Amino acid sequence: MDLGSGALAAIILGFLLGLKHATDADHVVAVATIVNEFKNAFRAIWIGASWGLGHTVPLLILGIIILAFKEVVMESYEGIAHYFEFGVGVMLVFLGLQVYWSLKKGRLHVHQHDHDGDDHLHIHGTHPAEETPPVQERHGMFNPGKPFFRMKSFVIGLIHGLAGSAAVMLALLPTIDSFMVGIAYLLLFGVGTVLSMAIVTILLSVPFALSGSHDRLNKIVSGLAGTASILFGVALMSDISLGTSLIPF
Repeated sequence: MDLGSGALAAIILGFLLGLKHATDADHVVAVATIVNEFKNAFRAIWIGASWGLGHTVPLLILGIIILAFKEVVMESYEGIAHYFEFGVGVMLVFLGLQVYWSLKKGRLHVHQHDHDGDDHLHIHGTHPAEETPPVQERHGMFNPGKPFFRMKSFVIGLIHGLAGSAAVMLALLPTIDSFMVGIAYLLLFGVGTVLSMAIVTILLSVPFALSGSHDRLNKIVSGLAGTASILFGVALMSDISLGTSLIPF
């Protein structure tokens, strides 16, 4: 690929693929199981950003190796990519079960208090008697608060990083002759992924934010997210290991 217009096209393509990649169904389902812990529509943006960073790290490392060794490494990766995809299915089932476990153990409790005329909604992991600190405190549904890094989201992003449609992005790397253009392509893909998932998590968190003060409704929304994650995970593992076509996309 020549420098100039070809390089610019590759860099722009990387950004656009990143924007699209974060909206893959398995990514959305996975994030839906963790945004229920943060009943704030805009504060959830940091969950998505943490996921995007985790997703970018392994792809950046593998991408640099592919840029250096071209088709040799790409062919080896394609031979084991389905194992990573199966691992995503296992993780989705685990995340769904974790939602049900949290609901069963009563780890998510919503309490509304009035302090000096200012309503505060507190999301508690357990009751104070159990001496467990609150999972999250929210001051207004749309207050983004201070930026924070979420390790759980980062790890989920790591697991997703080498699976699924990311292979499409990596497959273009051997055609890029310039190492620096390839790096720019990878970085812009990462930026697009972070931005897209940040927006997705805001949208996903809206039902949890709206149902935050209604404990029963919130449990129903959380249960639906957990069920979707389990079903999607089982279907993904079946398609990979048994050759079924339960997921039509």
